[in-house]
Amino acid sequence: QVHVVESGGGLVQPGGSLRLSCTVSGSDFTVMDMAWYRQRPGEQRDWVASISRGRNTDYTEFAKGRFSISRDNAKSTAYLQMDSLKPGDTAVYFCNAKWMFYDIWGQGTPVTVSS
Repeated sequence: QVHVVESGGGLVQPGGSLRLSCTVSGSDFTVMDMAWYRQRPGEQRDWVASISRGRNTDYTEFAKGRFSISRDNAKSTAYLQMDSLKPGDTAVYFCNAKWMFYDIWGQGTPVTVSS
């Protein structure tokens, strides 16, 4: 069974940084396309960034220049480095793994940006 587990969320002050981690177990991480989404309070889940198995990256507009997605295949882990955080970045951040006909979500990790 495949498991996707996020970690690294927490409380940070405006202007601060956090690095989220997403560790996958139970299948071959190297064939997976990975993505981060977020769901702000009272809103729908929105796509943030993606990294393909070939390490091609893509970002939504609000993430460009502040967020960076990466992956470490040896650790079966994808990362989301978030800098210059704003109160509007407060959300639960979810990791998604896709390969073949599989589409697996983690349970999310909460991020609160507040002074």
